Amino acid sequence: MSDFQVDISDQQTHLEVRTKRLQEVVERVLCEEGFARGEVSIAVVDDAAIHRVNRDFLGHDYPTDVVSFALGRETGSIDGELVVSAETAVREAVSHGWSADDELLLYVVHGVLHLCGYDDLTDEARPIMRNRERQVLAFWQLTPTGLEA
Repeated sequence: MSDFQVDISDQQTHLEVRTKRLQEVVERVLCEEGFARGEVSIAVVDDAAIHRVNRDFLGHDYPTDVVSFALGRETGSIDGELVVSAETAVREAVSHGWSADDELLLYVVHGVLHLCGYDDLTDEARPIMRNRERQVLAFWQLTPTGLEA
């Protein structure tokens, strides 16, 4: 039995957000990663907003696709926040050969995996995270092109 609360705030006008789909992917990933309880909030924003978050919290002065904030993780329980850019998803979707909606789903998967402890900052960790992303996306019959290891 799992108990997840996934709150999604749509703060942009670039893409119609399928909130139920995003909630389902978050819950599925968390269950598969061994969590039974959690609270995850997702803010879907434009590039200007994620640029501010990236600059203010990570010191990177540019927009990005997703920023994750792990607020708490312990045995069976996880809490966190994601900020994802729908504007970036619209712009980048073609490079993966799919829709902007699918690109946004990738960003949410990527962010949730970060909350779960996956990392892609080193050459050793990156293939592990990319493989896990592919496994999750395959459940939704999604196979991106250009998703390097």
